[in-house]
Amino acid sequence: MSAFFVAMLAVLVATAANARELGTVGTTYAIAEKDALVEIEQKAKNIDWSTVIKRKPIDEYNGPEDRMSLPRATRDRSFPVDMTYTLQIDIPDGKGGVLYPKGYTFNPLEYVAFTKTLVVINGNDQEQVKWFAASEYSSRIDVMLLLTEGRYGRLAKKLAVPLFYADSQIVARLHLAAVPSVVKQEGNEMVVREIAVPQGVPGNYKAGALLSGGRNGE
Repeated sequence: MSAFFVAMLAVLVATAANARELGTVGTTYAIAEKDALVEIEQKAKNIDWSTVIKRKPIDEYNGPEDRMSLPRATRDRSFPVDMTYTLQIDIPDGKGGVLYPKGYTFNPLEYVAFTKTLVVINGNDQEQVKWFAASEYSSRIDVMLLLTEGRYGRLAKKLAVPLFYADSQIVARLHLAAVPSVVKQEGNEMVVREIAVPQGVPGNYKAGALLSGGRNGE
């Protein structure tokens, strides 16, 4: 099963790893083990943090070089994405052999549940940012916010949630065509829902109202 988990991460283009999180803004929790805390503090004293943390470059970071600009959704629609994948490399069995060979085709969602909901927006579009901030997604711990565009520092302060960037591989694998989009697993498929954010989004606008129905189709 571990091999399929690795493959699942590859299929989703390692959303959690490769989507390039630059930091976490929000609640943090104290370390329970006192010995571990002491060890961390001692190591921290020996680190020149001025050379490790360069705040200005992070604040001005505008996403990966292969980011893709997506148009704003003009209508609400939803469509399924078949996640069937063909392995590009051999998956070793840890004993010198091959567990799953290159060329093996399978749908990882038949074996691994992807429990996150992905919300993809253009961070340079103020109405999309307002839409996300006013929606149910901004306070849900199962939501990962992906940006196609937008400066990290400004958005981190405004939204106070972990930020990631959607690179070209993520956009291609999930067949993203417009933003905002909400992506989640339904059965053995990933379903993409594009949301047409109204002009002049009010502060109390709730995204859930647009997603209460079934698939709209193409």
